[in-house]
Amino acid sequence: MASSSSSVLSDLRRVVTAHDAGGAAVIQTDAAIPSQTIGDFEGFRVGTIWASTPIPCKDNNLPEDGVSRYVGNGLVVPNGSGFRYTDLGPGGITPMHRTSSVDYNVLVQGELTLILEDGTETHLKNPGDVIIQKGTNHAWRNPCKSWTRWVSVIIDAEPATVGGEPLADILPMVRVIWEV
Repeated sequence: MASSSSSVLSDLRRVVTAHDAGGAAVIQTDAAIPSQTIGDFEGFRVGTIWASTPIPCKDNNLPEDGVSRYVGNGLVVPNGSGFRYTDLGPGGITPMHRTSSVDYNVLVQGELTLILEDGTETHLKNPGDVIIQKGTNHAWRNPCKSWTRWVSVIIDAEPATVGGEPLADILPMVRVIWEV
């Protein structure tokens, strides 16, 4: 078994969005996630990507399949969380959008570009790269000639506020623009 220190896997990249004092979306953090070993387990590394509290979940005692639950505005499960995947075709770009949620987005395949409302772009190119989206206005673009896929855990949250005023959701998710 390989030792944890000799792993050939690259460190995961974590990008976290936030708001500046004026309410504009900004990149708060863009750094590798430090990994650590736990106990004497060889070939095992872990890293905390993000943690949120509280969120009491009762799914452990319910028989229903979560895929059948109502997903509010199509993206955010009211008072809950959702786990979904997104595939975006070559050159595809989504409209700018903002939801009152905290989203953990993990690149699985291909490449992906996060675009903030001021035009700032953050390019993900390694499977496992992560963007924590904290209620900021953003779009996604696939800069490649092949499909890209990412998975997201979307947690309902209070709206982000600027100067004590909540920022409204922006959901023009009626179409995807193709730029091939």
